[in-house]
Amino acid sequence: MNWYKTCIGILFLAVGLTGCSITTRVKKADKKFAIGEYYDAADRYKQVYSRISTKTQKPLKAHVAFNQGECYRILNNTRASSCYQNAIRYKYQDSIVYLRLAQVLQYQTKYKEADKNYLIYLEAHPTDYVAQAGHYACNQVSEWKKETSRYKISLAKELNAKRSSSFAPALIGNNTDALMFTSNRQEASSDKKMKLQRPSPVTGAQNFQLYSTRKNAAGKWEEIGLAEGLYSKSESENESGSEGDSTSTKQVGKPELGVCCFTEDGKTMYFTYSCPVNGQDLGAKIYISSRASGEWGEPQELILFKDSSITVGHPSICPTEDTLYFVSDAPGGYGGKDIYMAIKEGNDWSDIRNLGPTINTTDDELYPCIHPNGTLYFASKGHPGYGGLDIFKAERDTLNKPTETEPIRWTLFNMGQPFNSSGDDFGITFEGESQNGFFSSNRGQKKGYDQIYRFDLPQMEFFVTGNVVDNNGEPISDAALRLVGDDGTNSKLQVRRDGSYKLKLNRDVNYLMLGYARGYLNQKEQFSTFDLTDSKTYEQDFVLNPISRPITMDNIFFEFGKWDLTPASESGLQQLVKLLQDNPNITIELSAHTDMVGDSLSNIELSQKRAQSVVTYLTKQGIDKERLTPVGYGKNKPFVADKATHTKYAFIPVEQELTEAFIMALPKDKQEICNSLNRRTEFKVLKTTYKLY
Repeated sequence: MNWYKTCIGILFLAVGLTGCSITTRVKKADKKFAIGEYYDAADRYKQVYSRISTKTQKPLKAHVAFNQGECYRILNNTRASSCYQNAIRYKYQDSIVYLRLAQVLQYQTKYKEADKNYLIYLEAHPTDYVAQAGHYACNQVSEWKKETSRYKISLAKELNAKRSSSFAPALIGNNTDALMFTSNRQEASSDKKMKLQRPSPVTGAQNFQLYSTRKNAAGKWEEIGLAEGLYSKSESENESGSEGDSTSTKQVGKPELGVCCFTEDGKTMYFTYSCPVNGQDLGAKIYISSRASGEWGEPQELILFKDSSITVGHPSICPTEDTLYFVSDAPGGYGGKDIYMAIKEGNDWSDIRNLGPTINTTDDELYPCIHPNGTLYFASKGHPGYGGLDIFKAERDTLNKPTETEPIRWTLFNMGQPFNSSGDDFGITFEGESQNGFFSSNRGQKKGYDQIYRFDLPQMEFFVTGNVVDNNGEPISDAALRLVGDDGTNSKLQVRRDGSYKLKLNRDVNYLMLGYARGYLNQKEQFSTFDLTDSKTYEQDFVLNPISRPITMDNIFFEFGKWDLTPASESGLQQLVKLLQDNPNITIELSAHTDMVGDSLSNIELSQKRAQSVVTYLTKQGIDKERLTPVGYGKNKPFVADKATHTKYAFIPVEQELTEAFIMALPKDKQEICNSLNRRTEFKVLKTTYKLY
């Protein structure tokens, strides 16, 4: 019996020690998580998770699953979703787990599943903006993807390295041939061998550092290396510490530098600096360095808050150098990381302001970039987007004067495609005042590596092109065009030998264009380049009618056996109105003709009334009656075939008059074709000097 009791006692002691060991390991993982060492924390949570009892330690198992999911979410690891689902399975007490699960599912483009979890979270938190934004985005993303943009993007291959991240590019001042960016690529030592530094406990990858590069004569980026002057040998080889554990009492590894900006002259740099010391995460700071003799000088910390525990980073200096935008977790914000601005007064940065709820959400807003035109660009996880970080632009209300209680007013826009994707898109920068530049994205990267992309906004170009031909479609080689615009444009162009032409236009101009040639009537056309959002080429042909011969109007129709115009005649009649308006000094004979069916007197009477019907229509449209002479010829002037007629009806020779004798010699079906050609309305020019003198 004593032996039995001893065994039972040993068993309970072992179980107790095991439970104690698990709790201790969870606490160590929690400590890693608390100081932001997400990669190490995730690994520790993973090791202990399977050893936690599902019967006696459900709350602890749910806690570990959720925190593991948080680590993976921050590291863009797809295993985050399964961790959150495990947390839900084991009844994690905080409904935030549904919001986080929704966010990672949206990141994975599983929009329907994401939306279900957003809705669950909204049941408990109906006014939560981030959840509302996610729900809205999941239901709108299919429509967003249909929208087009003039921006063109391409991978900046020369700036990226394999199996590493490169992001947050910044042009060095106004020099578009010099660039600095953040990267965790492996560094080459003096013997050209790659030096593998100890991985970061935060990301599990190499530490991030600042790299610079310049364009060569061929316009290619080359000689990518660490920013000169910021790194010493002792720093680059500092590998002290116990197994890479920054929760120990020693400094571990070299500092991380990244996410920088420059003054316009390129001589002053602001950058983010971070390094854990003595087991404490001191958070990121902003440092300043000035350049002399090609190298960057000793950096100096920029003091923005009296409380040194407040994290600041991601600086962006305005062109006037008196306003700095940056990111911080300062108390009193909206949650997560917020974007702030500071005004420089003398040598001090004061009047620090949160940019307000239009910009900041309860999630993270990062990587501000102020364009010279005053537009603010930044990345956000909290506003409606495609998933992950999206790039937004905010236009400031310049009439609004902010006060201590009234924040700056902004109008916010998601940059849409091609900038934003379901992945993380961030770190945008511009080439001076242009709309060209670079940004970062991990789109399409299975391991989440960030890459630098280039973007360009092509200049919008506008043209008008076409052909000048006669009424039979033959090119008029000696035709000319005159283009008049309300911006003062007044130019003349001779068409090419084949009658074609192409003219470049200006934006936001109303144009009048005239086509003319000796022996032909003029034609005018109007168009505008106002309110265009993309390049456009207008297709405008000019069909000039000859002055010397009658012109048949094929699209003017009458009721059968009557002189009433049909509705189908409207377009043809309007063309005739326009022709007379384009040529205000001509007078015309307006004639109607019938086929050979019926007696001559009846046909003449019918055709005269038809001609008069057309004249009546024209005068109601404002054409002077004196310019119009109606004549009914009946069947007395048969149609004379031209080249176009012969091309369409090969059995009718060119110059063939469609007399009754010619028609009667044809088969029945061809007779009707000829009769339809004889039933016509024509006009011919009588004078070209009406009211000219």
